[in-house]
Amino acid sequence: MFDFLGRYDVLGAFWTTVQLTLLSAVGSLVWGTLLAGMRVGPVPLMRGFGTAYVNIVRNIPLTVIILFSSLGLSNTLGVTLGADDFQVRGFRLAVLGLILYTSAFVCEAIRSGINTVPIGQAEAARAMGLSFTQVLGLVVLPQAFRAAVGPLTNVLIALTKNTTVAAAIGVAEAAFLMKEMIENEAQLLLCSAVIAFGFVCLTLPTGLILGWVGKKVAVKR
Repeated sequence: MFDFLGRYDVLGAFWTTVQLTLLSAVGSLVWGTLLAGMRVGPVPLMRGFGTAYVNIVRNIPLTVIILFSSLGLSNTLGVTLGADDFQVRGFRLAVLGLILYTSAFVCEAIRSGINTVPIGQAEAARAMGLSFTQVLGLVVLPQAFRAAVGPLTNVLIALTKNTTVAAAIGVAEAAFLMKEMIENEAQLLLCSAVIAFGFVCLTLPTGLILGWVGKKVAVKR
């Protein structure tokens, strides 16, 4: 029944999905943390930028952002991200689009963790002469990350599934392979079941492991 799978690089497609997820997750965590710092910072201009970015990006469909990364940045503006090969350029542009989109949700997850930190701790740190950056980096964010493991896990699982949108610009990940398999084999249910099972194998352990980690590192109030 599944003999046709031997003609396709299923593992290679899912490895591309894993790479998209990991690279986008790291980039989103960095940019999302900076955005969260802006949103709680004392500078009105930075607070306004962070708020506007999150509210605007969260309400734009991911497909639009991915297509803009390809058609707008690459085809129109000539941005190649240092890649001449079409596949490599598409992969990097997809990572960029996923980072721009997912970081807005990471920002809100981290900000929810920041809100769990008692304000008295920040005031005590400022009374000791620490700057805002030091208070945020040494006192607030370490506790905020521990409180935000659960929400960040949900964002990571959503990011894993959102990588399928990269197929729209020709990135050979799992959804792109499924489309090719359905066109060639005309077995919609079997092909869909294989890809769905693959995503379950990626997201279910992630949720269970990070859920356990979240309970272990949770701050006891």
